Amino acid sequence: MASNRNLLVLPGDGIGPEVMNEVRKIIAWMGKKRAVGFDIKEDLVGGAALDKHGVPLSDDAMKTALEADAVLFGSVGGPKWDTADFSKKPERGLLRLRKEMDLFANLRPAKVFDALVDASSLKPEIVKGLDIMIIRELTSGVYFGEPRGRHINAKGEVEAFDTQRYTAPEIRRVCAVAFELARKRKNKVLSAEKANVMYTGVLWREEATKLHKEKYSDVKLEHMYADALAMQLLRAPKEFDVIVTDNLFGDILSDEASMLTGSLGLLPSASLGAPDATGRRKALYEPIHGSAPDIAGKGLANPIAQTLSYAMMLRYSFDLGKDADMVELAVENVLKAGYRTGDLLVGNTDGTKKVGTQEMGDAIVKELDRLV
Repeated sequence: MASNRNLLVLPGDGIGPEVMNEVRKIIAWMGKKRAVGFDIKEDLVGGAALDKHGVPLSDDAMKTALEADAVLFGSVGGPKWDTADFSKKPERGLLRLRKEMDLFANLRPAKVFDALVDASSLKPEIVKGLDIMIIRELTSGVYFGEPRGRHINAKGEVEAFDTQRYTAPEIRRVCAVAFELARKRKNKVLSAEKANVMYTGVLWREEATKLHKEKYSDVKLEHMYADALAMQLLRAPKEFDVIVTDNLFGDILSDEASMLTGSLGLLPSASLGAPDATGRRKALYEPIHGSAPDIAGKGLANPIAQTLSYAMMLRYSFDLGKDADMVELAVENVLKAGYRTGDLLVGNTDGTKKVGTQEMGDAIVKELDRLV
């Protein structure tokens, strides 16, 4: 069994520990049945870290993350920490990880499983077969731009301000990820910005176009304003394959795309850094759902998004595509068999079986056994 793969597990807050427990079952199964082993360390992040260390991510945890081959992340936040100082909000722990690991490319797939086509709020014929990938720039833009803050202006009014900023290299490197990934899919990229009203949008379109001409002319490139794309994702989402956009628009558009699938509880994400001299990328994998404090501790959470995040980790950090395929197929087969957590029980529920977090995790492991 390979034992030199170093994995940091950060379950976090809310439902994070619950769904991570189900992935740990799959990790153990993979170690036993597929010789896919990890040296695992676990630490605190978010509110849990704030309670123990007074900060949402300790320096020791940050050091471990930088040394790990991959980080598997749960969720952060909850009403318990709503009054925490802005600089110590649980979410700042995740932002620190992204920034210091330089995880600039966030990959968010939105795929509609045939068994769940009725769970989408859109008509089945619009979403059936949907499989798109949104690549969001993650370490720059308005979430990190300076200056930012709030003050009393010259008129005596409270004024808040954030700065949207991008450099040409920041744009080019995330667009390169999109072009490379498109070559392994349908060979087309849609770049989204607001070049009609924003200087950063103009630069984004210019640099995407230049890079395409220089290195990726074999890939079809189209441009669209981000607001128009928001509309088109609801009108005809299957027209798209790989979408690349900035931090703010990517945050909004990927959440919109996720709901095309029927539930936030289904969708994983990968956040990747630049390859080093050996080709290794720092990487963090997390479900896109939040900490769901309203159902935390009740055994109701859907562990599929966390499970599929683990599958993305196998694929992108460890080049274990066959094992990733097996996990994804196990999830798909369990859904075909009718297993549903509460978030998936919409529309016609004939032939379905309502299950909790542990039951869904156990069903996936059982299906892995069957596939082997």
